[in-house]
Amino acid sequence: MAYVADTIFALATAPGKAGVAVVRVSGSRVAEVGRALFGDLPKPRYAALKLLKDREGRRLDQALALYFPQNNSFTGEEVLELHLHGSTAVVNAVLRVLSEMQGLRLAEAGEFTRRALENGCLDLAQVEGLADLIDAETEAQRRQALRVLSGDLGNLAGKWRTDLIRAAALIEATIDFADEDVPVDVTPEVTNLLTEVRAELDREIVGVESAERIRSGFEVAILGAPNVGKSTLLNALAGREAAITSEYAGTTRDVIEVRMELNGLPVTLLDTAGLRETDDHVEGIGIQRARERAEAADLRVFLFADGEVPDFVPMKNDVIRAAKADTLDDPKDAISGKTGLGVSELVSEITDKLSQQAGRSGTATRERHRIAMIRASESLDAARAILALGPDSYDIGAEELRTAIRALDSIVGHVDVENLLDEIFSSFCIGK
Repeated sequence: MAYVADTIFALATAPGKAGVAVVRVSGSRVAEVGRALFGDLPKPRYAALKLLKDREGRRLDQALALYFPQNNSFTGEEVLELHLHGSTAVVNAVLRVLSEMQGLRLAEAGEFTRRALENGCLDLAQVEGLADLIDAETEAQRRQALRVLSGDLGNLAGKWRTDLIRAAALIEATIDFADEDVPVDVTPEVTNLLTEVRAELDREIVGVESAERIRSGFEVAILGAPNVGKSTLLNALAGREAAITSEYAGTTRDVIEVRMELNGLPVTLLDTAGLRETDDHVEGIGIQRARERAEAADLRVFLFADGEVPDFVPMKNDVIRAAKADTLDDPKDAISGKTGLGVSELVSEITDKLSQQAGRSGTATRERHRIAMIRASESLDAARAILALGPDSYDIGAEELRTAIRALDSIVGHVDVENLLDEIFSSFCIGK
């Protein structure tokens, strides 16, 4: 267990007026803080009503105090939580008193979580899951972040690591007894272990892209010729006037984004400039941006007028609708943002298609995880090829397995992640 000399404190809830505000203190001076503010610490993990006072004995607030002993807290250190009345004046008064105590300082962004990592209470993947959980805005994001925070990715990486250590141990035993008769051929067991881990890595690698989309949001681009009804449809989907509509072609010059939630999935709708040939320089820039965003989008919705040939080649999973259904004699497979005809069916189709993409997500959620798994997978391929050469090459194969193990260790923060920590924790608020 690593210990940090400073005792830190911070407001752990959002600043501003609220019913309750929580101030968190972590470190070796927690008992001193308790004695200075209200007397003896309460029984561990039991809330006690305490009258808080400053050094002169003046009342600060009547609050609930919770004490968590060392090795049984979020940070792994002694932790004291003060549940105050959520007034700005009360919070500021308590923070001021804490700042005047010797050996205490205000926590840096993410420092409570960083101490949890350093003290072995969380692994790095769980830290990332916690950051995602704090930022979660949709149900799918919440569920995915909670899986990672609960340790599912760390447990999976740990299983792979155990299997590879077993395989490496078998190979090294063969090396150690190279001059003796080894009663059992370890090759089948080693090959089986490597094959199983490799297959599981492949499944997780494929799922990272979908998992990242759940984290950052899916993009759905609305495409079509000028004045075909793209902005009107965007407004209908958003339920508000998000884009300017007019009878003049080329009104939309830039990409307009609207964030929404579909079946728990975060989705950004993109209203793009009408696709056509133009001599207008500004409109041309907008059309180029529309094409670039459309190519990068997860799904495209094409609107076309009667008899029109789309100026953009649809991809396999894209949605195609005839525009301005309210003006057509046969509105089959058509849509109208103006009257709402076909809008609910379009939403259902978009939701189904994105849900299918999201269903392919695995436990790993970040590009960092994918790169580490690819490194491990490449080392396993190299190890299997080397082992096929025979016992004379087993020492090189064992080293490839150790390389794969180190790659997996980086997922949970055991190696090669020091340069990532400042970036990760800078995204946390102070008090977390």
